[in-house]
Amino acid sequence: MMEQKERALLVGVNLKNQDDLNFEYSMEELKELAIACEMEVVGMVSQKLNRVNTSHYIGKGKIEEVVQFIEHQDANVVVFDDELSPSQIKNLESDLDCKVIDRTMLILDIFAERAKTKEAKLQVEVAQLEYMLPRLIGLRESLGRQGGGSGLKNRGAGETKLELDRRKIEERITSLNKELEVLVSQREMQRKQRRKNEIPVVSLVGYTNAGKSTIMNAMVDRFNKSTNKQVFEKDMLFATLDTSVRSIKLPDNKSFLLTDTVGFVAKLPHHLVKAFRSTLEEVAEADLLIHVVDYSNPHYQKMIDTTLETLKKLGIHDIPMIYAFNKADLVQLEIPKVTDRNVYLSAKQKIGIDQMIDLIKQEVFKDYILCEMLIPYEKGEIISYLNERANVLETSYEPEGTKLKLDCKKIDHEKYQQYVVTEERANV
Repeated sequence: MMEQKERALLVGVNLKNQDDLNFEYSMEELKELAIACEMEVVGMVSQKLNRVNTSHYIGKGKIEEVVQFIEHQDANVVVFDDELSPSQIKNLESDLDCKVIDRTMLILDIFAERAKTKEAKLQVEVAQLEYMLPRLIGLRESLGRQGGGSGLKNRGAGETKLELDRRKIEERITSLNKELEVLVSQREMQRKQRRKNEIPVVSLVGYTNAGKSTIMNAMVDRFNKSTNKQVFEKDMLFATLDTSVRSIKLPDNKSFLLTDTVGFVAKLPHHLVKAFRSTLEEVAEADLLIHVVDYSNPHYQKMIDTTLETLKKLGIHDIPMIYAFNKADLVQLEIPKVTDRNVYLSAKQKIGIDQMIDLIKQEVFKDYILCEMLIPYEKGEIISYLNERANVLETSYEPEGTKLKLDCKKIDHEKYQQYVVTEERANV
């Protein structure tokens, strides 16, 4: 038998100092989150307030309206658009006599469903447990109403863990954090190795479902076809949580590492930001950020603002950024189009990838030097090294040795300084 979907009523508070369009967008996104949790959305209720009701989130009159809606629509779960306090959950459970969850629980559940690597699973479980800890009483009542329906399964930190006492949950969090520390130190070692090799790191950032993974796959397909290292991509919220790193080697022997990590969302739970901090630190180590934007979404400016706010919260600033306005083929715009540090493209159609690469090259290969070197014939290994690591433009054979005109990294220029005949800053 197929599991019956939970019938969800969505409830939000539109604060009077907030933009109505932003509120509508937030509620629409809540609906997408609920659908991602396999719920059937049967209606929306909103209330305009100066501030959120501290005891019930919404006012007493609105609670009566919600009760009637639950009865008429046969709803069995009420989803609130903000993170609820422990007392709000308890009071709402009591007055509505219905399962109550909030936006944070939805996002945590989606993360639990999508996590694939050990690190991501550990991070999600820590975030779930830290969220649950102060809410045990209200959530216990909620679990009693869960029944056999699908949605909000809390995989990885579910019903059995909620039955543990506070001390055991705290011990579990400590244990998980110790496991994470080992993985974090391994990640830091990998980053140190990259810095040692002086390979530029370019990081894809942006709102969830903007197309970061599609852009990564388009670049891998364009420049590293033989590697078959495609990452998972799908038109869904939080399709990928795990950090992917791919080496992109360009035809002129310049190379950089491209990283893709978890997408952002409005009201991203602080438990998740905290738990995924080590993963998100990949972004902090980047030499360049590519801010991927879903240009076809009418709320794209709000998505840009949310991403910039989240980066700021993570202490990430002063890193050069270019904007990749993806899905531009879905609006009335001729692509590819480049203006300043912006590129309008379609990753799915693979239009604009070369133009984006040009912008990347202008940022991360500034320290390349165009020079001529005269290498003695007995130093053939240096010739081989430079042919592999640099962009050799001309080769000629002189009485004293092999003369190369090449575009090379500053570190290689310094390494073979004794063979340099002429030099100038490279034009990337």
